[in-house]
Amino acid sequence: MTETAHPSRPLALAELLVFVGFAIGSKLIADQIIWKFAGPITLITTLILLTAYMAWRGESWSGMGLRRVPGWKSKLLILPQTLLAMVGILGLGVGIGFAGEAAGFWSMSEEPAGVADRFAGIEGNLAVYLTWMAVIWTSAAFGEEMFFRGFLITRFTAAFRGIPLAPALAVVAAALVFGYGHFYYQGIRGLVITGTIGIVLGTLFLVYKRNLWPLILAHGLIDTIGMTARYLDLDV
Repeated sequence: MTETAHPSRPLALAELLVFVGFAIGSKLIADQIIWKFAGPITLITTLILLTAYMAWRGESWSGMGLRRVPGWKSKLLILPQTLLAMVGILGLGVGIGFAGEAAGFWSMSEEPAGVADRFAGIEGNLAVYLTWMAVIWTSAAFGEEMFFRGFLITRFTAAFRGIPLAPALAVVAAALVFGYGHFYYQGIRGLVITGTIGIVLGTLFLVYKRNLWPLILAHGLIDTIGMTARYLDLDV
């Protein structure tokens, strides 16, 4: 076990403060300039800086889950793993949504104003639809899984080293950051639902032995279905 593969607790904490702080701070600034795409732009920027930093330290994304999948057996497992992740995202997302409605926290029949504003104009507009599809597969599918699962869970685990249930705490901490990252346009409902989905994806990240590929595919496919429904103006 090397320092490069497993950073010390102080280093892991410093990395979390710097890169999470940069992601949040830069997004608050970008919100004032290009609100609709503030999240994707600042996340990609954060990943570029993080990749450069990791290269300087002798690390790569393969150590955080974006690795080559060896053997046909492992490759074939990606399909059921992806389907399980999709079921988890949809099932828990819908379940938490309606549980919150039953408790009086929000109404599932009303779309958050930020969501409606952000995706306004996509219905029947191929250019807007393709723009959001590009965002989905770069920033959401790859970007969010690399940052919120690969990087954050890896670093939170190192930061919590020596504490009982450190991996579980890392999953929850990363999920809280993930939920907060969606609060700016989805509101409290989005924060709770997305944060809960983050716990599901983080748990599967550990169950899948830190393999990001099924999560990337599941995330991208779920968002593609949702965006396509908007484009076709379907009520799903």
